[in-house]
Amino acid sequence: MSPDDQSAVTAFLAAPETHGARGPVEIIETHISKVFLAGDRAYKLKRAVKLPYADFSTPEIRLATCHKEFDLNAPAAPGLYLGVRRITRAAGGGLEFDGPGALVDAVVEMVRFAQDALFDRMAAAGQLTSALMEDLAVTIAGFHARAPVRPGGGADNMSAVLDINAAGFATSDLFPPAEIAALDRACRVRLGRHAGELDRRAAQGLIRRCHGDLHLRNICLFEGKPRLFDCIDFSDQIATVDVLYDLAFLLMDLWHRDLGALANRVANRYFDEIGTDEGFGLLPFFMAVRASVRAHVTATFAQGAGARAAREAEAARRYYALALSLLGEVPPRIVAIGGLSGTGKTTAAEALAPALGAPPGARVVESDRTRKAMFGVKSDVALPQEAYRPEVSDRVYARLATRACALAGQGASVVVDAVFDRPDRRAALAAAVAGTGAPFAAFWLAADPDTLRRRVGARRGGPSDADLRVLEAQLARDTGEITWTAIPADGPPGAVVAALRQGAFAASGAGPILSGRGSPEGDR
Repeated sequence: MSPDDQSAVTAFLAAPETHGARGPVEIIETHISKVFLAGDRAYKLKRAVKLPYADFSTPEIRLATCHKEFDLNAPAAPGLYLGVRRITRAAGGGLEFDGPGALVDAVVEMVRFAQDALFDRMAAAGQLTSALMEDLAVTIAGFHARAPVRPGGGADNMSAVLDINAAGFATSDLFPPAEIAALDRACRVRLGRHAGELDRRAAQGLIRRCHGDLHLRNICLFEGKPRLFDCIDFSDQIATVDVLYDLAFLLMDLWHRDLGALANRVANRYFDEIGTDEGFGLLPFFMAVRASVRAHVTATFAQGAGARAAREAEAARRYYALALSLLGEVPPRIVAIGGLSGTGKTTAAEALAPALGAPPGARVVESDRTRKAMFGVKSDVALPQEAYRPEVSDRVYARLATRACALAGQGASVVVDAVFDRPDRRAALAAAVAGTGAPFAAFWLAADPDTLRRRVGARRGGPSDADLRVLEAQLARDTGEITWTAIPADGPPGAVVAALRQGAFAASGAGPILSGRGSPEGDR
């Protein structure tokens, strides 16, 4: 058997008797690995390949990479990774696990989980809920907070990614040189625009040893929780990136699957969790680079895909087209949504945001979450009454305006969600955002008082602390003349969102560049 011939190892792992299994062993193949599913275990084998970005050419390298894969993945997926198994030559000439004979190969041993627990399968089945994706966003934010900081320049790091990508495109003949050059040129123009910010982020310690391959197929639901697994283990260079570039793979994957609402929800909750808006405007560029990488990897895989070649080639072209579209110019917009508690402001804001501005859509700036962050508590923790004193609320509304202006300065669109039941607060926001030059549209949601009472009374959980007592105080207050566009909010949320979209796009004289499909599921 030649050093790169793994036929005997494949036969050994594919045999049910190897694992004491009764049923057949299922095999899942990718361009760099094979996974053998036997009983309640899964065994991942590295292919004996040597690529521009990965070298698994010898058993010793594959064993070392398996150990590295275990060490990197086990902390992010507790209970899922079990260890590394050596495949050795047995006395009779066959193969066995962890014997005294010569090393032939190695595998990572994992607990087997149902394939329909993979997030890509769940996406196809329509099972990715907003709540689950919010949990995932928090999980990823925690993973990034613990990831080791690595030295290196931010802009130089992304330039190296583009260099690797250019080399990757050269491994296939699917894309003509002119198309490859056009995409590379567009990426580098955008890189030049963001270079200063990328370098500042590197200086802040945001270049870290990340997952590196954070798409839906490398996330699963295990023991009721989203788990990240199968990170890049063969190249520290590829996995050492800005944390937002790591996140961008997931966002791009969701957007590519027409799940824009979920992509926007993940992005917003991730930024809520890390407690900053800085870097939100980088997401379209990072998503574009992720799509271009996926284009070249898929094109390379199509070269040897046999009967699947045409389908893989078409997929590569779709990723290429997505990358170019993500690099398009989309001016930022600012939308304000006001209304008393129970009018559905937050539901409307979260439904509008995916269709507003460049992918993954607008940043939702909520008064409820802003106030909780100012007091250093989680969004579902109730604040005491003194946290709602008028002078505190003045600071909250000032903070909303500051955040909206800063985000627009990054090139990001914004939806500001707050009660805005005082004329001075409405005027202050309009005056502040006028300085950004971004189109501004403001809407007032209105509903019958009894409808509001019913909705507020039925609330359970969430960031809003508003109860019926708070609502009655709002109803008794004089809101002054409301010049914002009024939208009836008594009906179904879909009608409210449709009116908001029409009004928001009409206000700026343009529609959204891309619209991610999907429907996601306040201020006091």
